[in-house]
Amino acid sequence: TVCYLFVLPVLLALLSLAVEGHVITLSSMYGSLESPNFPEPYPRDLDLVWDIRVQAGFRIRLDFSHFHLEPSYLCEYDYVKVLRQGRGSTSSSTSSSSSPLLSPSSSLSITFRTDYSDEDRYTGFRAHYTAQDVDECLERSDEELLCDHFCHNFIGGFYCSCRHGYKLHPDNRTCTVHCKDVVFRESSGIISSPEFPGSYPKSSDCQYQIQVQTGFRVRLEFDAVFDVEDHPEATCPYDYVKVVSGGRELGPFCGSVAPGSIETESSSVMILFHSDNSGENQGWSLNYTTTGTKPGLDQV
Repeated sequence: TVCYLFVLPVLLALLSLAVEGHVITLSSMYGSLESPNFPEPYPRDLDLVWDIRVQAGFRIRLDFSHFHLEPSYLCEYDYVKVLRQGRGSTSSSTSSSSSPLLSPSSSLSITFRTDYSDEDRYTGFRAHYTAQDVDECLERSDEELLCDHFCHNFIGGFYCSCRHGYKLHPDNRTCTVHCKDVVFRESSGIISSPEFPGSYPKSSDCQYQIQVQTGFRVRLEFDAVFDVEDHPEATCPYDYVKVVSGGRELGPFCGSVAPGSIETESSSVMILFHSDNSGENQGWSLNYTTTGTKPGLDQV
């Protein structure tokens, strides 16, 4: 029985092709490695490490074309250990090396250790590695999407783009919407978060200005459907709605309970909406109407 051990490492950053003591660094996009003296029997008391590091945006495929090590329980004598960054620890024993090993990132470390005994002569191993392009757009779950809207893969990387009406955030992944300096001059209307009743965009700051005729005051009525990201131990630290009118600031409002009705004393009202870079929430909607503040002015 031949052993492979797979464990979770912290890989060292090593540069170019070099031998530093018992560490061999490989930085080409393809290559091979083998036990000392291959195909002759390997020596006793070896402790060798190959660190393979290819360009970012690629992963490493490792194939063993020959594998012949001294068998032992739990590989306590001679063994090859493959360290793959970002993966959990597993182990297996096999007499075949037909299945390739794939690293989840651009780094891979291979350790070869032998003990002091060699009653039977074992010829060791030979392995070949190649860099393979990673399709970042496909290899993520819905919970860890790289791009808000569209993801485009190319050799060695990816880029994001957004639907019409949105712009790409400086983080090059998040899609934000332009919703500043939006002015409502009609005597009544509906205002809502972008995409309502769908999920509102991340990393957005919206400003909605209601500006009606002087002598009228604005009344706001929030819809019962209200879903803005909140926190159980802090007041609206992530996303929020604020209402600014006549020098007063109301809010912030967040969570699942709508603010209800808000009577202002002004003909000018500003509604501010902020969202951070995480979360999937439905948002909010409100109706506004106007009421006269002087005799002879009717409700509109």
